[in-house]
Amino acid sequence: MLRFFLQRLIGLIFVLIGVTLITFLMAHYAPGPDPVSVILGLHNTPEAHKALAHFYGLDRPVYEQYLTYLVHLLQGNFGVSYRFNGQSVNGVLLPAIGVSATLGFCALILALLLGVPAGILSALRRNSWVDSSVMGVMIFFYAVPAFVIIPFYQVLVDFNVAHNLPTLPVSNWDASLSTGNWFADSLAYKIAPITVLALTNMGYYARISRTVMLEVLGQDYVRTARSKGLAERRVVYLHAFRNAMLPLLSVIGPSLAFLVTGSFVVEVLFNIPGVGYQGVQAVFASDWPVLQGTVVILATAVVLMNLITDILYGVADPRIRIS
Repeated sequence: MLRFFLQRLIGLIFVLIGVTLITFLMAHYAPGPDPVSVILGLHNTPEAHKALAHFYGLDRPVYEQYLTYLVHLLQGNFGVSYRFNGQSVNGVLLPAIGVSATLGFCALILALLLGVPAGILSALRRNSWVDSSVMGVMIFFYAVPAFVIIPFYQVLVDFNVAHNLPTLPVSNWDASLSTGNWFADSLAYKIAPITVLALTNMGYYARISRTVMLEVLGQDYVRTARSKGLAERRVVYLHAFRNAMLPLLSVIGPSLAFLVTGSFVVEVLFNIPGVGYQGVQAVFASDWPVLQGTVVILATAVVLMNLITDILYGVADPRIRIS
């Protein structure tokens, strides 16, 4: 098991180094205005430009800038933001990680609670109207992106407001309704973005659950369990579902990483100050250190969740470690 873990860890370290190099070069050679010129704006003079470029180290060779960035990164230092007047990237992104983690984790739980039972139900009612109806709804939400669902939600909010009907807030993730119940006030601002993000992902889990359940239900040991006279509920949940969890586990880990740090559209349209929101704002402001930090955090989350998934898969099925 230790050798299995070390092999995965060494490979992932090289992946992260490659991600930092590609991200750094893309940010450095990306078309668009010079970051120093963007910062200075109307106060851009040759003297001020030279002094600020020297402050950020942008007057040094590219390879030297990258090596310095890599050394700082190994020390947990993402650099200095261009957009926030010299504030550290850590100070910009660390609070955003908690926001994105809350949004992504809650959306994952809701997507699993909706998608997995729907997939199991479709597998048990294969080729029936229940299967067609359930999977039709799941595939619809899986195919429709968040930036299409959100405008429809906005129309619904406007309709409710115009007719004095109750509605949920549209933005302000950290705001409070000041009704005296902090949990209820805070939850009110989080329901809509969590639900939208969950709806766009539950179809994926439903499709995976249906596929693996159909495969497991056709196995010999399931037919044997049924021939012994076991109750259908016991056959499905004790024998079939437990074995169907392994393929499902392999997709939950990486998708959790993307949900936690990759919900860019939902964060931007709901004005949620998460990692995705900060990354998008960094693109428009040519704030390359924040953008690089966003990509590194996303890549780290993905490779760590892949590593954890591999380990859990290896624990659940020792044949994985042998192969």
